[in-house]
Amino acid sequence: MASGSCDIGLIGLAVMGQNLVLNMNDHGFKVCVYNRTTSKVDEFLAQEAKGTEVEGAHSIEEMCSKLKTPRRVMIMVKAGSVVDQTIEQIVPFLEKGDIIIDGGNSLFTDSERRTKELAEKGLHYIGTGVSGGEEGARFGPSIMPGGDPAAWPAVKAIFQGISAKVEDGTPCCDWVGEGGAGHYVKMVHNGIEYGDMQLIGEAYQLLKDTLHLTADELAEIFTEWNKGELDSYLIEISATIFAKKDDDGTPMVDKILDTAGQKGTGKWTAISALDMGMPVTLIGESVFARCLSAIKEERVEASKILTGPTAPAFTGDKAEFIENVRRALFCSKLISYAQGYMLLREAAKEYKWNLNMGGIALMWRGGCIIRSVFLNNIKAAYDKNPKLENLLMDDFFSGILNKYNASWRKGLIAAIEAGIPTPAFSTALAFYDGYRTERLPANLLQAQRDFFGAHTYERIDKPRGEFFHTNWTGRGGRVSSSTYNA
Repeated sequence: MASGSCDIGLIGLAVMGQNLVLNMNDHGFKVCVYNRTTSKVDEFLAQEAKGTEVEGAHSIEEMCSKLKTPRRVMIMVKAGSVVDQTIEQIVPFLEKGDIIIDGGNSLFTDSERRTKELAEKGLHYIGTGVSGGEEGARFGPSIMPGGDPAAWPAVKAIFQGISAKVEDGTPCCDWVGEGGAGHYVKMVHNGIEYGDMQLIGEAYQLLKDTLHLTADELAEIFTEWNKGELDSYLIEISATIFAKKDDDGTPMVDKILDTAGQKGTGKWTAISALDMGMPVTLIGESVFARCLSAIKEERVEASKILTGPTAPAFTGDKAEFIENVRRALFCSKLISYAQGYMLLREAAKEYKWNLNMGGIALMWRGGCIIRSVFLNNIKAAYDKNPKLENLLMDDFFSGILNKYNASWRKGLIAAIEAGIPTPAFSTALAFYDGYRTERLPANLLQAQRDFFGAHTYERIDKPRGEFFHTNWTGRGGRVSSSTYNA
C-alpha cells in the first residue's frame, strides 16, 4: 500500500471522536475520519469540520490508504465487542509496524489481551484513557496511554500536542505502562471521580438539610471553597449548577430527579479492588450509593414506614458548621485518593507494570474530571519518596488529617444525629481509624474461622508464617484446613 498524506485516522464520530478530531486539526495534525454510518462523515465535513484540513473516507480501506506510515488508526467506539469487531475490520488494511489505538473506556483486561493478539500479527496496540468529557476532548483532555511501548514514539507528538497543559506547559499525557495499564489508570481515575462526586453530594445534603440553605447560598459556599484547598473542577461546576435557574426562575438542581446513572467504570474499580484484596472502600460505597438512588420508588415507600430523626432547627455557629463539613469533605477526598493509589500500587505488582505514580497525578492535573490543585501534593509526595508505601504516610496528607480529623468527626456526628446518609464520609473515617489502629479485632475473627473450619491462625508470640490450630471444644480433631476454605 502506498503511503498517504494524513497523520492519523479516527473511527467513530460521536461527540468525543468529533472533538478529538477538531483538536488534532487545531494542532496541525491532518486527520482522516470514518464512521460506520457513512452519512455522518459527510455531515461532519459539511458542518463541524467545515474549513478544516480534515479528510473523510467512506470505507476503512479508503481511510487506511490515506494514512502516512506507520499508519495510526484511533478507534472511538463503545467499549466491548464493538471494539474487537472494528479491529478485525481494520487489520486487513494494515502492514507490520502500524498502530491501532483504542481511546474508549475499555476494560483493562481487554486492552491487555488485544495488545498481545495484535503483537502476534506484527501490529502495535495502544489502549488509552481519555478524560475530560466533550470540552476536554475539544480543548485539551488528560490522556493516559498504555499498551505496546514500541508504539509510543509514533503517537507521542500527537497525544502530547492535543492534551491539556499545566501551568508550566507540561502536557497532561505521558506513557503509563505496558498492556492494559493505560485503561487501568483511567478506570481508577473514574472510580475516584465516583468518590469525589458522592462526597460532594453528601456535603451538599448535609448543608442543605441541616442549615436549610438556598441553592444561591450553596453556590456562594462552593465558590468560596473553590478558592482554597478544595479548588477543583467538580467543586467549580457544582457552584455553577447551584446558581443555574430553570425557566420559571427556581433552582434547576431542585427539579432534577434523584436517581443516578452509571456506565460501569466505578464498578470495575470496586471489583478489581476486591480481586486484589485492597480496601478501596470509598469507591465501593459510591457505586452502591448510586445503586440505592436508582431504587427511587422503594425509597418513597420506605420513607412512609421507616422512622428516624429529622434535622432539628440549627442553633449552633453556622460558619463553624460549614467549615466542619468542608474539612470532612477534604479529609474524605484525601482518603479516596490514597485508596486509589493503593490499588494502583497493587495492580503494578500484580500485572508487572512499571507505573510512574507521581506522573499519573500530573496527568490528572489538567483536562480531566478529577483535576484539582491538591494533585500537586501527590506529585510532590512521590517526588520526595518514589517508594512511598501509602499517601497517608506523607507529611502533607498526615498533617491535614491530624489537624482536621476532629472537625471531620463533628460533621459526621451532625449527619448521624440528623438522620442524613453519608456512606462515603463514614467509610472514609472508618478506613482512617482502621488504618491507624495497631490492633484490630481480626484476632477474634481468626479464632472463629479456626473454631468452625480449622482454618488456623498466627500467634503474636511466634514468628510470622507459623500457623496454629486449637481444638476449641475438646471434641474437634487435630487436623487443620489447608486447601479447602468454606
